[in-house]
Amino acid sequence: MRKVLLLCSIVFVLSGCENEEKSIDSFTPVNWEKHLANLKESDSLIRGSSYLSVYSEIYSITEHRSINLTVTASIRNVSSTDTIYVESANYFNTAGDLIRTYVDHPIFLKPLETIEIVINEKDTHGGSGANFIFEWAHKKERYGPTFDAVMISTSGQQGISFTTQGVNR
Repeated sequence: MRKVLLLCSIVFVLSGCENEEKSIDSFTPVNWEKHLANLKESDSLIRGSSYLSVYSEIYSITEHRSINLTVTASIRNVSSTDTIYVESANYFNTAGDLIRTYVDHPIFLKPLETIEIVINEKDTHGGSGANFIFEWAHKKERYGPTFDAVMISTSGQQGISFTTQGVNR
């Protein structure tokens, strides 16, 4: 009877140890299908570019110890009346190398709409100096998009979070 209980305990423990971790190299691209826009050169749009710093990891105590962070980069249309367009969203690492392109065909955001790009906490390709470059367009000069990011990590009862805001280039 003791052997049966021991065997059942081992099976129970092992069955609870599923590996749910997904590969960060095969990230799931954001589905922008419902946001695709067909812009023409003849459209009279005001174009701009913005830079957003993000951190997929930060240093703790020394440069030899780091904390991984989940990044949520938000693209926000602050206009309550006009649509804006994002023509590209490129993600770069600390060395300035392009890691991936999130938007490679123009997309639109309805008035007051927000869309997000989430970078998994285990994806440290960006490093401590990661950033985005966004190319965008809109019809009226007074309403351009805003870009901000929230970085967060939790462990047990302790957590860290902070934000950054994009700047126009």
